Order: sequence, then C-alpha cells, then structure tokens
Amino acid sequence: MSAVTPASGIAADATVPQHYTAEEKRHRIFAIVGASSGNLVEWFDFYVYAFSSIYFAASFFPKSDPTAQLLNTAGVFAAGFLMRPIGGWLFGRIADRKGRKTSMVISVTMMCAGSLAIACLPTYDSIGAWAPALLLVARMFQGLSVGGEYGTTATYMSEVALRGQRGFFSSFQYVTLIGGQLLAVLVIVVLEQLLSEAELKAWGWRIPFVIGAITAVVAMQLRRQLHETSSTESRSNKEAGTLAGLFRHHKAAFFTVLGFTAGGSLIFYTFTTYMQKYLVNTVGLPIKTTSYVMTCALFVYMCMQPVFGALSDRIGRRNNMLLFGGLGALATVPILTALQSVTSPGLAFVLIIVALAIVSFYTSISGIVKAEMFPPEVRALGVGLAYAVANAIFGGSAEYVALGLKSLGHESSFFWYVTAMMAIAFFVSWRLPRQAAYLHHDH
Repeated sequence: MSAVTPASGIAADATVPQHYTAEEKRHRIFAIVGASSGNLVEWFDFYVYAFSSIYFAASFFPKSDPTAQLLNTAGVFAAGFLMRPIGGWLFGRIADRKGRKTSMVISVTMMCAGSLAIACLPTYDSIGAWAPALLLVARMFQGLSVGGEYGTTATYMSEVALRGQRGFFSSFQYVTLIGGQLLAVLVIVVLEQLLSEAELKAWGWRIPFVIGAITAVVAMQLRRQLHETSSTESRSNKEAGTLAGLFRHHKAAFFTVLGFTAGGSLIFYTFTTYMQKYLVNTVGLPIKTTSYVMTCALFVYMCMQPVFGALSDRIGRRNNMLLFGGLGALATVPILTALQSVTSPGLAFVLIIVALAIVSFYTSISGIVKAEMFPPEVRALGVGLAYAVANAIFGGSAEYVALGLKSLGHESSFFWYVTAMMAIAFFVSWRLPRQAAYLHHDH
C-alpha cells in the first residue's frame, strides 16, 4: 500500500475511512501543490531550450541555412531524451528504495546545475567545436534529471491524491508540466518585447536559463518539506526498485505502458514544442506571432487537464485512453494538413486547440493510468522507465524526424507516422484493465 507517516496528516494505510477529514484533505492538497511546483520548474528548465533554440542555434553551430541549424539544435534536444531511460531507471530505483521525496529533491538539484551550465556556455566563435559539445553534455545532464522527474512525481501525486478524485488531482502533474512550457514561452515573449532580435541572438537567450536555475533552488527547498508516501515495508522489499522485480512479475504492464506512451509522447511533442517550428518554418507565420499563438494555446491546454482528469474519474481511465488513440488516429493528418495552408493566426490557434483537446484525454491521466498498473515497490521504476524509454525513442526524436523529412521534401510523411503511432496507442489501450489492479483500493 502507499503510505506516509501519520504525523503528516495523510493516511498511512487502507484502514483510514474513504471520507477524509478536512485536515487530511488539506495536507494531501498541500503535498500535491508542493510536488507540482517542483515539476513546473523542472519542465520550465527543460523546455526553455526548445523555445529559445531559434535564437541561439547560430551561436553554437557553424553558419548555414536556418533549417540545418534547427536540425542541429533538435539533435541536441533529442540527445537529452536519450538520457531519460537511464534517469528513469536511476531515479525510479532511488524512489522505490529510498523514498519518493529523496528522488524528487535530487532530480530538481541536477536540473538546476544543467540550466546554470547552459546559461554560462561560451559560443562557437569563442571556443569552436567545444561549444556544441559542452551544450550536448549539459543537455544530457538535464535529460538524466527529467528522466527521473516524471516517474517519481507521477507516483507521488497518484499515491497522495484523494480516492475517487485521483484522475482530477493527478492531472495537476501535466498542469504544471504544461505550465513549465507556458512559462518558457512567456519568458521568450517578454524578452522579445524588451530586446531586439539581434540582442536575443547575441546574449538575451541566456536569461531564461538563469531564471530556471534560480527557481530550481526554490523548488528544491519546497520539496524538502514534503512528506514521504511510500511505506517502510515497500522500500525494504528485496525486489524494490529492481529490474528483476519489475520484469519478473509486471512485464505485461510495462510493455502496455510503453506502447501507449510512445504514441502519447510523439503527438504531445508534435503539437507543443515542434509546433512552434512548424508554424514558422512551414506555415510561414512570423516568430513573434507564433509565440503569441503558442502561448494562448498552451494556456488553454493547461486549463483542460483537470477537466479531462475529472472525466476519467467518471468514465474510467481505459475509456479516456481509447478516445485518445481513436480520435488521434483520425484527426492528426487532417489537422496538420489544414495548418499548412493557414494564413490566419486565429485559425491556426483553433486547429491546435482541437489537437490538444484530443491529446488531453491522455496527458490528464498520464501519471495515474500508469501508476495504477504497478505495486508500490516497483511503481516509480515501472512508471518512470517505461515513460522514459518511449520518450527517448518517439518523443525526443519528433522534431528531428519532422525537420528531417521536411528537408527531404516529404513533410507529409511525418503526419502519417504520428497517425500510425496513435493507431498503435488505441489498440494497446484495449489491454488496459477495466478496473485498476493497484491504487484502486488505497485510501
């Protein structure tokens, strides 16, 4: 069972009545806020790279055409994702054996270090090939951190959420994840108003990374105040946090999560981080206009999460996932094709919102639907590793694949690639149980 110390005011086991006291509700909500704030900072730091890369691409790579520079920065972005499986395994093991809180504090500290390093990096003109090499190292360090962030935070928030409302409360993981993206875009928008494009390309792009490093320190202090949700019994289990324990007893659950996360990660990054490049590079909208469109879209998307999370509490996680996979497979090609000929920012916004509404069926319950498939002794490892592997292969490569196909003159092939992965997500979601095997009876 998930548990925390009774002193925290949060239930230590399933003997606590389902109807929570006001004090217990307050403690649980505070824990969710505390975990969420750190999650927001982690993802702000991670996404600042994606949204500011338009300005710093030329600083780290030899002068060439814009698409080639974006391909290089997208390649470094993808490399950060390759560290996620290692981070998912490492921090999942720490969370299952040493506690969720310990894992979350370490991960946000590492993210702080990565952001600070990027903010201080010299450019290609100063140190030559060392510049992109050091950028890659810093980015891989961040990838290791965020690889552990998702699984541990998803596990913690699922365990601490109120029974009967777990979909609603767990959705705040993606509220803050998207909030991190939104804040990253907002910082860029503000800087675009205060600085010229030349200043942004020369030194202004460093400011968001400095902000990320500072806020990570604050998040670290908040996380140190959180209470632990795993029990001593689960942490002392001889198979706690081990790959042997995960694959010996929960192999089917792991590959099910891996299957639908692959499609979920790909379409999520297609309509969030890559969409900024798509609107500029393919649709032809100005950079500033694109920033406004994506800022508004991400805000609406963020607000959708609790709504779709609450919906899952009523219709079930499995139905949410089936709607996600089915609608995603049907709508991806029409939406991306329609965007190609859009001239109005307003219409572009509407099309992106339709796509993000479909993605919300998945993202709102991303953490809880995975956490419900594993017992506490391997929950953080199972959730984190499956998510990280799928993200490394499909999510992190989304921009690189899309830009690569565009450079070859086959951009529409990417649309069908996303559609195929959504069809796979739909069929894999049929494997989800109608009633969760774990967490369902925990209070």
